[in-house]
Amino acid sequence: MIWLIRGDRVAAIVRAAAPLVILGAFAEILHRFPPAQNNFYPRCPIYEAFHLKCPGCGATRALAALLRGRFGEAMHLNALVTLLLPVAAAYGFYWYVRFVRRGVYRGLVVSQEAVYVALAAASIFTVLRNLPLQLFQ
Repeated sequence: MIWLIRGDRVAAIVRAAAPLVILGAFAEILHRFPPAQNNFYPRCPIYEAFHLKCPGCGATRALAALLRGRFGEAMHLNALVTLLLPVAAAYGFYWYVRFVRRGVYRGLVVSQEAVYVALAAASIFTVLRNLPLQLFQ
Protein backbone atom coordinates (compact mmCIF):
# COMPACT_ATOMS: atom_id res chain seq x y z
CA MET A 1 0.00 0.00 0.00
CA ILE A 2 2.81 2.44 0.85
CA TRP A 3 4.45 1.67 -2.50
CA LEU A 4 1.23 2.57 -4.31
CA ILE A 5 1.01 5.92 -2.50
CA ARG A 6 4.64 6.71 -3.36
CA GLY A 7 4.01 5.67 -6.97
CA ASP A 8 1.06 8.06 -7.22
CA ARG A 9 3.16 10.86 -5.76
CA VAL A 10 5.99 10.21 -8.21
CA ALA A 11 3.52 10.10 -11.10
CA ALA A 12 2.05 13.44 -9.99
CA ILE A 13 5.52 15.02 -9.81
CA VAL A 14 6.45 13.69 -13.25
CA ARG A 15 3.11 14.91 -14.64
CA ALA A 16 3.73 18.40 -13.25
CA ALA A 17 7.37 18.54 -14.32
CA ALA A 18 7.11 17.14 -17.85
CA PRO A 19 5.63 20.23 -19.57
CA LEU A 20 8.14 22.49 -17.80
CA VAL A 21 11.06 20.27 -18.82
CA ILE A 22 9.89 20.23 -22.44
CA LEU A 23 9.44 24.01 -22.47
CA GLY A 24 12.87 24.45 -20.90
CA ALA A 25 14.46 22.13 -23.46
CA PHE A 26 12.95 24.11 -26.34
CA ALA A 27 14.13 27.37 -24.76
CA GLU A 28 17.63 25.97 -24.30
CA ILE A 29 17.81 24.78 -27.93
CA LEU A 30 16.59 28.18 -29.11
CA HIS A 31 19.14 29.92 -26.90
CA ARG A 32 22.13 27.73 -27.83
CA PHE A 33 21.34 27.51 -31.53
CA PRO A 34 20.10 30.92 -32.75
CA PRO A 35 17.82 30.66 -35.79
CA ALA A 36 19.84 33.24 -37.72
CA GLN A 37 22.93 31.00 -37.49
CA ASN A 38 21.41 27.53 -37.92
CA ASN A 39 19.54 25.96 -40.83
CA PHE A 40 17.58 23.22 -39.07
CA TYR A 41 14.66 25.50 -38.17
CA PRO A 42 11.71 25.24 -40.57
CA ARG A 43 11.36 27.91 -43.22
CA CYS A 44 8.07 29.65 -43.91
CA PRO A 45 6.36 28.08 -46.93
CA ILE A 46 4.47 31.32 -47.68
CA TYR A 47 7.69 33.32 -47.77
CA GLU A 48 9.44 30.65 -49.83
CA ALA A 49 6.64 30.57 -52.41
CA PHE A 50 5.60 34.23 -52.63
CA HIS A 51 8.37 36.23 -50.89
CA LEU A 52 5.74 37.78 -48.62
CA LYS A 53 6.02 37.70 -44.85
CA CYS A 54 3.11 36.04 -43.08
CA PRO A 55 2.05 37.05 -39.54
CA GLY A 56 4.33 34.36 -38.12
CA CYS A 57 7.48 35.09 -40.12
CA GLY A 58 10.31 35.95 -37.77
CA ALA A 59 8.57 34.51 -34.71
CA THR A 60 11.33 32.00 -33.96
CA ARG A 61 14.01 34.65 -34.31
CA ALA A 62 11.94 37.03 -32.15
CA LEU A 63 11.64 34.40 -29.40
CA ALA A 64 15.39 33.80 -29.58
CA ALA A 65 15.99 37.55 -29.24
CA LEU A 66 13.69 37.69 -26.22
CA LEU A 67 15.61 34.85 -24.60
CA ARG A 68 18.73 37.00 -24.95
CA GLY A 69 16.96 40.04 -23.50
CA ARG A 70 16.79 41.98 -26.78
CA PHE A 71 13.23 43.32 -26.75
CA GLY A 72 13.84 45.91 -29.48
CA GLU A 73 15.24 43.29 -31.84
CA ALA A 74 12.30 41.00 -31.09
CA MET A 75 9.86 43.83 -31.91
CA HIS A 76 11.73 44.45 -35.15
CA LEU A 77 11.62 40.77 -36.14
CA ASN A 78 7.94 40.18 -35.31
CA ALA A 79 6.04 42.75 -33.28
CA LEU A 80 2.79 40.78 -33.31
CA VAL A 81 4.29 37.68 -31.72
CA THR A 82 6.34 39.74 -29.27
CA LEU A 83 3.31 41.70 -28.07
CA LEU A 84 1.06 38.64 -27.90
CA LEU A 85 3.58 36.51 -25.99
CA PRO A 86 2.20 37.51 -22.54
CA VAL A 87 -1.30 36.51 -23.68
CA ALA A 88 0.01 33.18 -24.96
CA ALA A 89 1.95 32.64 -21.71
CA ALA A 90 -1.17 33.31 -19.63
CA TYR A 91 -3.18 30.89 -21.77
CA GLY A 92 -0.43 28.27 -21.47
CA PHE A 93 -0.34 28.75 -17.70
CA TYR A 94 -4.12 28.25 -17.55
CA TRP A 95 -3.83 24.95 -19.41
CA TYR A 96 -0.83 23.87 -17.32
CA VAL A 97 -2.77 24.38 -14.08
CA ARG A 98 -5.74 22.47 -15.51
CA PHE A 99 -3.38 19.68 -16.62
CA VAL A 100 -1.66 19.37 -13.25
CA ARG A 101 -4.93 19.46 -11.32
CA ARG A 102 -6.43 16.95 -13.77
CA GLY A 103 -9.28 19.33 -14.44
CA VAL A 104 -11.88 18.99 -17.12
CA TYR A 105 -10.46 20.23 -20.42
CA ARG A 106 -12.78 23.03 -21.42
CA GLY A 107 -11.35 25.76 -23.55
CA LEU A 108 -11.74 29.40 -22.73
CA VAL A 109 -14.82 30.87 -24.31
CA VAL A 110 -13.84 33.43 -26.93
CA SER A 111 -16.47 35.59 -28.52
CA GLN A 112 -16.89 35.69 -32.26
CA GLU A 113 -16.09 39.42 -32.20
CA ALA A 114 -12.75 38.72 -30.50
CA VAL A 115 -11.87 36.21 -33.21
CA TYR A 116 -12.71 38.76 -35.91
CA VAL A 117 -10.63 41.45 -34.18
CA ALA A 118 -7.66 39.07 -33.91
CA LEU A 119 -7.94 38.09 -37.58
CA ALA A 120 -8.23 41.75 -38.60
CA ALA A 121 -5.19 42.68 -36.51
CA ALA A 122 -3.13 39.84 -38.03
CA SER A 123 -4.27 40.85 -41.52
CA ILE A 124 -3.41 44.52 -41.00
CA PHE A 125 -0.04 43.54 -39.53
CA THR A 126 0.66 41.31 -42.53
CA VAL A 127 -0.18 44.05 -45.02
CA LEU A 128 1.89 46.66 -43.16
CA ARG A 129 4.95 44.45 -42.84
CA ASN A 130 4.93 43.71 -46.58
CA LEU A 131 4.70 47.34 -47.66
CA PRO A 132 7.95 48.86 -48.94
CA LEU A 133 7.91 51.35 -46.02
CA GLN A 134 9.87 48.89 -43.84
CA LEU A 135 7.68 49.55 -40.79
CA PHE A 136 8.07 45.97 -39.58
CA GLN A 137 10.70 43.76 -41.07
